[in-house]
Amino acid sequence: MLKVSNIAVSLDEKDYAKVIANTLNIRKSQVKNVKIAKKAVDARRKNKVHFNMGFTFEYVDEDQLLKTHSKQVSKVKEYHYDKLTPNNQTIMVVGSGPAGLFCAYNLARSGQKVILIEQGKCVDERKKDIDTYLETGKLNTQSNVQYGASEDILYLNKPHLGTDVLINVVKNIRKDIEKCGDVRFETKLVDIIIEDNQLKEVVLENNEGTYKEKVDQLVLAIGHSARKTYEMLYQKQLEISQKAFAVGMRIEHSQEFINKSQYGKFYDHPALKAADYKLAVHTSQKRGVYTFCMCPGGYVMNAASEEKRLVVNGMSNYKRDNKYANSAVLVNVTPDDFGSSHPLAGMYFQRKLEEKAFELGGSDYSIPVQKVEDYLENKEGIENIETSLKRVKNANLNALLPEILNINLKEGLLLMNNKINGFTSNATLLGVESRSSAPIRFYRDENMESNIKGIYPIGEGAGYAGGIMSSAIDGLKCSEVLLKGER
Repeated sequence: MLKVSNIAVSLDEKDYAKVIANTLNIRKSQVKNVKIAKKAVDARRKNKVHFNMGFTFEYVDEDQLLKTHSKQVSKVKEYHYDKLTPNNQTIMVVGSGPAGLFCAYNLARSGQKVILIEQGKCVDERKKDIDTYLETGKLNTQSNVQYGASEDILYLNKPHLGTDVLINVVKNIRKDIEKCGDVRFETKLVDIIIEDNQLKEVVLENNEGTYKEKVDQLVLAIGHSARKTYEMLYQKQLEISQKAFAVGMRIEHSQEFINKSQYGKFYDHPALKAADYKLAVHTSQKRGVYTFCMCPGGYVMNAASEEKRLVVNGMSNYKRDNKYANSAVLVNVTPDDFGSSHPLAGMYFQRKLEEKAFELGGSDYSIPVQKVEDYLENKEGIENIETSLKRVKNANLNALLPEILNINLKEGLLLMNNKINGFTSNATLLGVESRSSAPIRFYRDENMESNIKGIYPIGEGAGYAGGIMSSAIDGLKCSEVLLKGER
């Protein structure tokens, strides 16, 4: 099997064997079993939008082709991720986000005894609670959206799974874990028992009450919104430090506007999916302002997880076919902004913003919204703003963030408008986006172990990852450490 990369392919071309043959000046009939290895949209020239693609394929005389086209063609090397060797210890993983799920999955597939606990319900029941909340404003704090795929995630430059497809993927991973492990929903970690700086037992709580359980290793994949657990672990003297992160709003445009800005005259070409963007600027006060978690054809989500506090997030389904596009637009904050040296001061900073958002939204879990132009001018805006969310309330979002952050966010938005003309026009802000990453970092050594022996903080909630992919990889690394004894 061979691989060829960096081929410009027109939007209308579908005969990839012909593309390979023309590129390499070989016969099309000798090119077999073509598969897409990479596919990215090149829209740098709006009058000539095309795909940049790579392919794997078979050829009659592969050795000869490698000699004559050594700069273009390479041999495909298959990668095998071997199973690890299990031991006789009991490992508990707390949290079923990407880090916890992949850590537990890799342990289970190796035959290791593993217990995965999750304070929320299983994904189907959680979805029911979330749907009820979005319709009625009745919040279940344990069911929130803090969070088999299509083949194209293997080759797209910016692969997108989709929240709707992700639900089934998570269920399938859970079923694999259950073949060798124990998965417990609606089960909370409420305390840990430590003796001589070594983990001895954990205290768990479920619908039937509280109980103790002995485990040999405890993996903390708790996510960046596990605030009560943060406080408990701080009291148990796990070493925690402050960390910079970012806060801001969600910005929402029509998807048609984003398509036109990115694709020009090709904006409605059937071969192109909903366009995205990624923007980053620095203000005159040396603050970074950037977009994050851009959701083409997506929805802004009410992602509250605590009583009388509001936070927004974004999502897209696999088809990305909603008429709106949204993204977080964030300003960097540092420990200097927290007003305290307490290790959890960043978390308390987030809470204040979320309490203010709840107040601005009318104290009924409606999301406060404002047109970008009105926010920039600090004036009351129009009523009945249309967004992808059902429950919204017009508000002046200047009252949401500290003034220093408003100043930098406004300057950042204007700078972004220079990159995408019209970015601040006919756009809506929804607040508050306060949980882009963890506000703390747990200490861990070169073997991923905390200052308390037997406890391993991982993933985004531990301060060591910044998204789904890096969190999942952190979980896999931890599984290797636990079974190999080394990194």
